[in-house]
Amino acid sequence: MKSHLTNLLNKARRAFVVALVDLAMIPVAWLGGYWLRFNLGTVPDEFLATMWQALWVLVPVQGMTFWYFGLYRGLWRFASMPDLVRILKAVAVGVLSSFILLFLWTRLHAIPRSVPLFYAMLLVGLLSGPRFLYRWLKDFRLYPLDGQRVLVAGAGRAGEMLVRDLLRDYRHTYQPVGFVDDEKRKWGREIHGIRVLGGCDRIPQLVVSHQVEAVILAIPSATSREIRRLAELAEEVGVPVRTLPRIEDLMSGRVGVSELRELSIEDLLGREPVSLDWPAIHAGLDGRRVLVTGAGGSIGSELCRQLARLGPAELVLAENGEFNLYAIELELRRDHPDLSLRAHLCDVRDAGAVEALFGRYRPEVVFHAAAYKHVPMLEHQVREAVANNVLGTRNVAEAADRHGCSEFVLISTDKAVNPANVMGTTKRVAELFCQNLDARSRTRFITVRFGNVLGSAGSVVPLFRQQIERGGPVTVTHPEIERYFMTIPEACQLIMQAAVMGKGGEIFVLDMGEPVKIRYLAEQMIRLAGREPGKDIEIVYTGLRPGEKLFEELFHEQEALAATSHEKILLARYREVDWNILEARFEEMARASAAHDEARLRALLEGLVPEYKKDTPGAAA
Repeated sequence: MKSHLTNLLNKARRAFVVALVDLAMIPVAWLGGYWLRFNLGTVPDEFLATMWQALWVLVPVQGMTFWYFGLYRGLWRFASMPDLVRILKAVAVGVLSSFILLFLWTRLHAIPRSVPLFYAMLLVGLLSGPRFLYRWLKDFRLYPLDGQRVLVAGAGRAGEMLVRDLLRDYRHTYQPVGFVDDEKRKWGREIHGIRVLGGCDRIPQLVVSHQVEAVILAIPSATSREIRRLAELAEEVGVPVRTLPRIEDLMSGRVGVSELRELSIEDLLGREPVSLDWPAIHAGLDGRRVLVTGAGGSIGSELCRQLARLGPAELVLAENGEFNLYAIELELRRDHPDLSLRAHLCDVRDAGAVEALFGRYRPEVVFHAAAYKHVPMLEHQVREAVANNVLGTRNVAEAADRHGCSEFVLISTDKAVNPANVMGTTKRVAELFCQNLDARSRTRFITVRFGNVLGSAGSVVPLFRQQIERGGPVTVTHPEIERYFMTIPEACQLIMQAAVMGKGGEIFVLDMGEPVKIRYLAEQMIRLAGREPGKDIEIVYTGLRPGEKLFEELFHEQEALAATSHEKILLARYREVDWNILEARFEEMARASAAHDEARLRALLEGLVPEYKKDTPGAAA
């Protein structure tokens, strides 16, 4: 309480001092107006009496306008255009009011007509000058310009804010020496005294000529391709690249513009922000009972996070991994204490457990994310792949059908297209089952298919990160192997968007952008760790693993890909299979799985998915 009172007194004292200074400027400006009127000479005697009498009107009237227009709300330390606008308004209204009163009092006798104009101009300068001078001294003169010499890529609004904050930083961690920007109209101009030195292509040359120690990217709208280009230009001369904080962190106030971060692999491989129809997503999921299988996995857990924000009536988590379930439940209960949350250990291969789960909670929407996905491991464990990815999907899908769920969303993979491995083939069979069950059910069965997810459990990014931390080598199977990538949050948002778009039976294919060579991914991750590929950390090519293809596809040539209302979501037409044959094959798979007959399971998979290209690892799809 005492501290608060002290702060109020200090604030009042500062405002009082500033008000006294402003009031003192009124007679200075008034007398200066006369001095200018008489060519910087002596004011004739006949004007002196009126000149001094007018101050009895000017000072109180002008002082009231200063207070009314809020000249004491802003801090001189941050004086800016809004402060100048307030000064202009206060002076204009004050001059007009004062001279109306003076006219009524003296008929403006012995007041030359040019004096009010000179007075107004001088008063604006005398009020704004000290404020902007104080800010200039604080920004540029109180602390020496030292610190790491940096080149700022981007002379737009973000770049201007960044440089302003860097120059204000009393620690002066960074010293901006110039801007680069591809807009030619900006070349040669100055922003806060820092010149725009040319286009981004000049980065290598400017790094050398200006002794630049780091490049800062200040282009929030830059695509991953543009970021990669700028990063590669900096890499040519061996300087690190930093970037602004993510926009969501800036908006939340967790960080400031000047709190720079290192480039991440998501910056280099991510894509333009996805524009979603959030009202439709919210309307489709708000207030409904939602079940997520595989809720502790990379995709499942992120789905749960995003679903929790949409206000479901109840969110049910099903997961067979005890620790993963515990971790996501703990996180959701911490971040969403009012959420109705149910967490259950449940193996989708256990039909009885799945039936009991549906009977207890009667979910309206199901996101089926539970799956085995490790390609080389599943090549030699067909029975486990079929039991989980195929028969487990059947258990959940049929339970959704029996209990009258509204929507069932199967999360699939690009490896289900012309599969060259057991994992992709089992996911393709799961797709076939859900698509064909849709025609026989009131539940809308929707399939969402996408490629690799950056940072997901078991993916290449965490593996490369561990190998780099150990000092290498980084292992890549083939120099030409490439994959599609997207971030986990982006994938989950598009899954929810597809869920509310689907009418039933569709395969929604997420637009994954351009594929990325895994070799490039490894090289960039090594550079982001501050090492040099081939010098500090070796890249070793180990050869394609069983079931691995050089290139992945997102849709089959017979699926007739079509556009949807969302630019990032495409629609693939599914292929019908005779339901009786499909049911018979699934029963055979159940018997073969129970008997651990892997040869029979392989044969059944090949029969259902004739495009299955086993024994052709590395073939271009």
